[in-house]
Amino acid sequence: MINDRLVDAGELPIAVRDFGGDQPALLLLHGAGGNLSMMTTLARALRPRHRVITMDLRGHGRSGDGAWSWDAALGDIAAVTVQMELSRPAVAGHSLGGMLATLWGQRHPESPGVVSLDGNPPPSRPEQVPDLEPAVAAAELARLTTVFDTLHAGMGRTIPAEELPDLVERQQMAARDMGANEKVWIEGFRRNLAHRNGETTMRPSAETAGSLRTLMNDLDLGPVYAATPTPTLAVLATRDLPEQEPFADLYAAHRRFLLDQAAAGAKANPRMRYLQLEDASHAMVIEQPDLLAALIGDFLAGGH
Repeated sequence: MINDRLVDAGELPIAVRDFGGDQPALLLLHGAGGNLSMMTTLARALRPRHRVITMDLRGHGRSGDGAWSWDAALGDIAAVTVQMELSRPAVAGHSLGGMLATLWGQRHPESPGVVSLDGNPPPSRPEQVPDLEPAVAAAELARLTTVFDTLHAGMGRTIPAEELPDLVERQQMAARDMGANEKVWIEGFRRNLAHRNGETTMRPSAETAGSLRTLMNDLDLGPVYAATPTPTLAVLATRDLPEQEPFADLYAAHRRFLLDQAAAGAKANPRMRYLQLEDASHAMVIEQPDLLAALIGDFLAGGH
C-alpha cells in the first residue's frame, strides 16, 4: 500500500512516498524542477523487485524550503533513510537526482549500489565541449546561457487564478506529446504549486533555481566516478530533447564529453559502469520506464 508522510529532516520537513513491500530498499530521486510524483511510473515498474521510496527534494513539491547545497540535500536523504528505517538503501535518481545518487555513493560505501539516469550538469563551460572550435563553443554556450536566464526569470512566479486552467491544459497536451501518463503528469504539475495568502506560485523558487544552477555548473563528476567506493551505474542519453535541437551541435559535443568522462571513470575504477541508452533523451524516465526498471533491478541484484 502506498503511504505518504512528512519526515523531519531537522531544518525542514521532507515529503516522502513509500510504495511498500519487503524487497530491498531503493530511494528514487527526481530532477530539478520536478517532484516525487514525476517518478511514479518508474517506481511502479521497480516495485516488484524493490521497496521503492520517493521523496520531494528540498524546495520542491511538498517539502520545506531551505538553502541548497550538496551537503544539505544529502543530509535530507540521510534523514529519510533513518526515519523510514531503511537499512543500506540503494539510491537511483534522474538528472539532479542522479547527481545526488552519485554523490551519495561517494560517501556511503555501505550502499549496495547507486544509479544515475542522465544525472549530469548541463554544458556551461568550454571544457565540457572540448571538440568544438573555441569560438563556436563560446558563442553557443552564451546563447544557451541566455535561454537558461530567461527560464530562470520565470521561476517562482505568481500565477493568476484565471491562468491555471490554461496551464493545466497545456500540461495535458505536453503529457500526450511525451507519451506520459496524463494523470501522473498533472499530479506532478499540481504538486509544485504553492498556495499562500490567496496567491499561487510555482516551485521551486527563483532563489532555489539559482542555487541549483550554480551548484550544477560547478560540479565535476569525473573524480567521483574514478574513486567512488560504491557500485555505480551511469545511464547516458543518446539524443536531444525537442528544446535542445536548436543547440544540436553543442549537445552532441557535450554527450561525447560525458561518454569520455564515464569511460575514464570506469577505466580507473572497477566499481564504476556506464551505458548509453539507445534512442533515449534526457526524458528517458518518461520514455523508457520499463527498460530502466529492468536495468536498475539487474544492476542492483548483482549484475555489476
